[in-house]
Amino acid sequence: MNNLKKLYKDFFGLTENTVPANMVDEAQLVNNLTDYKGGIEYVIRDPQLAQSVSDEIRQWAEKKGFTIIKHVISKTGRVGYMYFRLGEDVALDSQKLQGYLAQKPELKHFRFNVRGEQPAQQSTPIRNPQGNI
Repeated sequence: MNNLKKLYKDFFGLTENTVPANMVDEAQLVNNLTDYKGGIEYVIRDPQLAQSVSDEIRQWAEKKGFTIIKHVISKTGRVGYMYFRLGEDVALDSQKLQGYLAQKPELKHFRFNVRGEQPAQQSTPIRNPQGNI
């Protein structure tokens, strides 16, 4: 350990809290920025915090200029849903939302999803079983 770091720790009385990487809980990033169409579903770790987490997201979104059209919390409090009006730059909006939601430790995970809309199905290429073209 270098002397400056030791001096700093001794002076301020700090101890190092090293947490293994697998112990840190963050919201899972399972979304592509192109998946955003205005809807976000999120799952909260502790249902008792559902209203406060929802209020925090609402306040942040309104501060950043987002307009919330629909907001729903499930009866159990574990799942929340918000539908935003799409802005001029959808990619920038999705980056802002994903960045904010990913840093919230209260969220287990979230996804871009518009309720009532069928998810886009990926077309699979047709393979020629005989190998000739």
